[in-house]
Amino acid sequence: MKRFRGIGAIALAGVAALALAGCQQGSASGGGGEGDGPITLEFQSLSDQPTTQAAVKEIVDQWNTDNPDVQVSIVQGGWDGAYDKLITQFTGGTAPDIIHFEASSIVSFAQDGYLADLNDLVAPDLKSDISQGIWDSVTQDGKIIAYPSTLQSYMVFANADLLAQAGVEVPSGDSMTWDQFEEIAKATTTPEHYGVGWGLKSPTATVMSMALGFDGGFFEGGGADASIDVGDGELAVPGRIHDMAYADKSIDPTSLTQSGSDVLASFYGGKVAMTVQGSFQATNMAKDAPEGLNWVALPPIAGTAGAVQAANPQTYSINVDSPHVQESADFLNFFMSGDNLAKIAYADALIPSSGEARAAVEKLAGDDQAWKQVLASGEGLEGPPFLKVSKYQEWKDTVATPALQQYLADQISKDQLATQLTDGWADVNG
Repeated sequence: MKRFRGIGAIALAGVAALALAGCQQGSASGGGGEGDGPITLEFQSLSDQPTTQAAVKEIVDQWNTDNPDVQVSIVQGGWDGAYDKLITQFTGGTAPDIIHFEASSIVSFAQDGYLADLNDLVAPDLKSDISQGIWDSVTQDGKIIAYPSTLQSYMVFANADLLAQAGVEVPSGDSMTWDQFEEIAKATTTPEHYGVGWGLKSPTATVMSMALGFDGGFFEGGGADASIDVGDGELAVPGRIHDMAYADKSIDPTSLTQSGSDVLASFYGGKVAMTVQGSFQATNMAKDAPEGLNWVALPPIAGTAGAVQAANPQTYSINVDSPHVQESADFLNFFMSGDNLAKIAYADALIPSSGEARAAVEKLAGDDQAWKQVLASGEGLEGPPFLKVSKYQEWKDTVATPALQQYLADQISKDQLATQLTDGWADVNG
């Protein structure tokens, strides 16, 4: 029955040619009645790397071979515009059975009642193999609203040859402090190149994730009752980035207006000695870095509270109005098995949520140094407060991002940044 509700406005291998199963976007698929043939589940996937798409297709094909009565059809989507598309799908009753998204963006759909409660549907072995902190990131009002799959961390990638030229040893500990990172950046800054290129065109996710390393949570409480607190911990990361750019002059200020992918060109060309990127960029570096570039991944950056970052996993949810909620959960329990999740994580250079999958990725990665640091960075991932906040997405897009952009462009002061973030939340949540 259709329901109407209100809704808040690497694999480092060759790329396989794909022929993803196509189907028209429609309501949650039916079929499966007596004499109607197999059930067909629509699985809207946002995976955009060709290697990841190939891994998803391989897993789905295996399921379809083993389960002739419950077939899964991939509906290939993309991350751009995904939130608005889901609003249209849910309000129009055309959402797919299985929805790929991310924890921070799926909250409002859960609060408006569009997502099935998975508490009794997640396989017990899988539930126990994922940390409570990660489950917390996909739990709203006691309901599990999604399977958490893979997670990104922010990592420092370095040109080891430029570090060596500056007399800097590549850090080898479990983590490095911000002070160490800043010293390396200053030491590697020369008239020919900057110490760091950091793509912060869209800075909010990075700042709020890494702020947890200084106990900077930004929000207290949840839902519409959440309050904001912008203090020293919340301002530590943007403050340090600002000082590196304008006091130390060790960050290329132009890079702060670019995307992470744009900054890779400067890194490949030796214009910056280090770059801070999402861990998934290890995939692109392995594939695209010029021959002879001696790049390495450095240990996670630790603030006063440690090498802590936000766990904002990619997610798989089930449409509460799907006529096949149980079958969708059966498929996702298969999809999230250790070996399968490891294939997805390895293809995307992301951190799998389960212990079994991480162990499988370690075997796939072997002695690869970058992968060791990717996995190490996952040890400090925690569910952040903003995942419980109803209007976080609106505040992020309309308040936090433009305010941080102004601050990182040296157009406003740190105090003005704090005021904009605080007053903006009052306007959005008023």
